[in-house]
Amino acid sequence: MRRRNFFKIAPLAGLFGLINPGNVIASIPETFTAVSDREYWLALMIRIAEPVLKNASKGELKKNMPLETPKGYAKKVAEVTYLEALGRTLAGVSGWLSLPADQTKEGLKRAEFADLARKSILNIVDPASPDYTDFVKKGESQLLVDAAFLAHAFLRAPLQLWEPLPAAGKQQVITAFRNLRWIKPGQNNWLLFAAMVEIFFLKIGEEWQQEKVTYAIDKHKEWYKGDGWYGDGEKFHFDYYNGFVIQPMLVDIVKVLVEKGLYTEKDYNLILRRMQRYGASQERMISPEGSYPAIGRSVVYRVGAFQPLGQLALNHQLPAMISPAQVRSALTAVMKRQFGMKGTFSPSGWLQLGFCGHQPEAAETYISTGSLYLCSVGFLPLGLPANDVFWTNPAEDWSGKKAWSGQLYPEDHSVSF
Repeated sequence: MRRRNFFKIAPLAGLFGLINPGNVIASIPETFTAVSDREYWLALMIRIAEPVLKNASKGELKKNMPLETPKGYAKKVAEVTYLEALGRTLAGVSGWLSLPADQTKEGLKRAEFADLARKSILNIVDPASPDYTDFVKKGESQLLVDAAFLAHAFLRAPLQLWEPLPAAGKQQVITAFRNLRWIKPGQNNWLLFAAMVEIFFLKIGEEWQQEKVTYAIDKHKEWYKGDGWYGDGEKFHFDYYNGFVIQPMLVDIVKVLVEKGLYTEKDYNLILRRMQRYGASQERMISPEGSYPAIGRSVVYRVGAFQPLGQLALNHQLPAMISPAQVRSALTAVMKRQFGMKGTFSPSGWLQLGFCGHQPEAAETYISTGSLYLCSVGFLPLGLPANDVFWTNPAEDWSGKKAWSGQLYPEDHSVSF
C-alpha cells in the first residue's frame, strides 16, 4: 500500500531548528505537513542534498555513501558514483544557492549549504582528500558526464560556487576538467557534456576548444525532430533525455556564446522557443493525480525529468499559456507522489534506486546511488525568491487536472519551428 510522507514546517524556522549541523538529514522526521509549497520544496531538497554535501564537505562521502547498483552494473562504481552525487546535486541546488545572501533562517541555511558545497568541490579535486576523484587516470568516461553537471552548477551559481574558491582550488578544478579531454563523446547527448565543460572554460576566461561546442550545437540542430523534441543522436528516443540533459544544457551553452558575442540572439531565441514548447508538453503530461508516464531509460532520476520546466520558471521564460502557479502546483503534486513513497530514502537518509519508491529493477546498468541525485535539477525554481509570483500566487489546477475535470482546457497545437 502506498504511503505518502509530508514535511511539516510550521513555520519555516521550525525546519531549520530540526537540522543539527553535526548530524545527517536522516534525523529529520519523515512525516510532515507543509504550510506552503515553497517550504515543502525546500525541506525536500534539503533532505535530498544534505547527506551528500555534509559528507563530501568533510571528505567522508566515500566512507558513508552507500553503493547500491542494479544487477549487471557495468561500470567501476567507485571511480564515478561520488562525482555523480556531488555534480548532480550541485546542478540542482545551484538555483537556490544563487539567491542573494540574507540573515533569515533560510538565508543562513543557504549560506551554510554554499560553504558545504565549496568544501565538497575542493575535496573532490584535491589528491590529498579521501574523497578525491582521479581525473588523471584514463578510466571511466562517465567522469565527463558529471564534470559537465558540475560545470553547469558553476554557470548557475558562479558567485557562490566558483568565485569564492581559492586560487589553488580553482586550478585543481580546471586541471581536472582538462584531464578529461581524452574522452571522445558518443554521437548523442554526450556531445553536450564535452561542450558544457568547454563553455565553462570560455565563461571563466580559460583556453577552450571551440570546435567541441560548435559541433555539439550543430549536431543537435541536425537531430531536431520537431515540436520541441530533439533526437538523442540521429534517431528519436521516447524518453526524458530532452529533460535530463539536452534542452537545459543546449540553451545555457548557447546563452554563454551570445554573452561572448559568438552567437546571435535570433538563433538563441529559436533554441529557447523549442524548449518552451517542450516545457509546455511536459506540463500537459502530468496527470490530475501528480503522476507522469514512466517511459524510457533513466526514469530513476525521478523529478529531474522536469528540469526544462523548472529552468523556464526560474528564468521567467514559461510559455504564455502556462502560469507559474500551475507549474508550481503540478510539480508539487509530482514530488509528493514520488518522494512520499516508502522506500525512496534509505533508513540513513540516502536516495535508493527506483522511480516511485525502492525499485532496483528500474535502474539501468550504468546507474548507481550517486546517479540518482540528478533528481535535484527538478528543484531549480527554488532560485526564485519567496515573494516571486511562482510561490505567492494561489494554487492553480494544471492542464491535466483541468482536462480531466471538465474545466476550460485550451487547445494544444504543434509548432513548426
